[in-house]
Amino acid sequence: MIDLALLRDEPELVRKSQAARGNAPETVDAAIEADRSRRAALAAFEDLRAEQNAFGKRVAAAPKEDKPALVAQAKDLAERVKQANQAANEATEAATAALSRIENVVIEGVPAGGEADFVEIRRVGEIPTFDFTPRDHLELGELLGAIDMERGAKVSGARFYFLRGIGARLELALMNLALDTAMQHGFIPMITPTLVRPEIMQGTGFLGEHADEVYRLEADDLYLVGTSEVALAGYHKDEIVDLSRGALRYAGWSTCYRREAGSHGKDTRGIIRVHQFNKLEMFVYTSVQEAEAEHERLLALQEQLLTSLGLSYRVIDTAAGDLGSSAARKYDVEAWVPTQDAFRELTSTSNCTTFQARRLDVRHRPLAEDGKPGKTQHVATLNGTIATTRWIVALLETHQQADGSVRVPEVLRPYLGGLEVIRPEGEQA
Repeated sequence: MIDLALLRDEPELVRKSQAARGNAPETVDAAIEADRSRRAALAAFEDLRAEQNAFGKRVAAAPKEDKPALVAQAKDLAERVKQANQAANEATEAATAALSRIENVVIEGVPAGGEADFVEIRRVGEIPTFDFTPRDHLELGELLGAIDMERGAKVSGARFYFLRGIGARLELALMNLALDTAMQHGFIPMITPTLVRPEIMQGTGFLGEHADEVYRLEADDLYLVGTSEVALAGYHKDEIVDLSRGALRYAGWSTCYRREAGSHGKDTRGIIRVHQFNKLEMFVYTSVQEAEAEHERLLALQEQLLTSLGLSYRVIDTAAGDLGSSAARKYDVEAWVPTQDAFRELTSTSNCTTFQARRLDVRHRPLAEDGKPGKTQHVATLNGTIATTRWIVALLETHQQADGSVRVPEVLRPYLGGLEVIRPEGEQA
């Protein structure tokens, strides 16, 4: 939710942000007018209710012979209060709808434009080359007995799969490596719910333009999450958290579900774009003042892990029009996928400033200048993926050998019983 004080005091800043995202700047004017109408309607209702309370005392104290006339006036006043209350409720609903069209204000320096307008920040690692024709991750996965798409489709439909044997072990190895890395940096491990209530999904900003990506269980009025970010954002809903000893950092391990609406014909081969996958998500609650520095720390952790796995990647500053509604800035980290001759997103990290916290009412109480507890303020929230199923794609393709075997990055070997090379099924030593 947009900061109303910012909307009222600096509307031009909000207009500029909306325009950078490709949204109509007029949405800002509509939101300001709706907010003004809401406040006026609420004030009118409160004034009438105060008048009604005062009139009730007058009726109670009036002589018996005067009460019939006063009671008639009281009934008329009650009807006016009822109508004012209805008008206030309608104005509040209209304001909520208008404000929901205002996305988080982007941070200064975020590039304007759409998906193709990102700014590349850096490239790390050498692009892998081969003296043989490289196999794609699915061919390798089938050769190694690691991925079974055919039976996944038989059991569940398109974009489902089985990870089996070394494929299952490889995913668990990746996730455990990432979890250990996160814990070394102060993250608390969490196994999160994958079904959440509508207010939690709405609060994190996932029921806006991209609501068609979300699976809903209508009979239970619950949603399947596409990331543990949703549950972790709701973890401290309606709470005042303690940031006196620094940020609260969580690492949520969960299965994730996405409908992949609008992706028909895209990445239909293999496990790049699927309906179900596992993910370890970092989630941070911190002060507004520390949010941008924390964002850089999350990015550094992601890069540390990708570098340790021997992957070539680039970091991009995502353009405003390609941000989710909650994000004020997002960095994508894209690994090189040899058979696609392209960088593909493996992970991202977003600074959502106070946008989610305002919706979910998560606050902290910073110290005032005199050292005493001050007025509560909304926290900033940040998120970033540190491992997910898709990483297997880049790992298999980057570290493959001519005979179809795959070298295991040294950092992963302790999680695979010391295994140095994954060999085709039937050739395992």
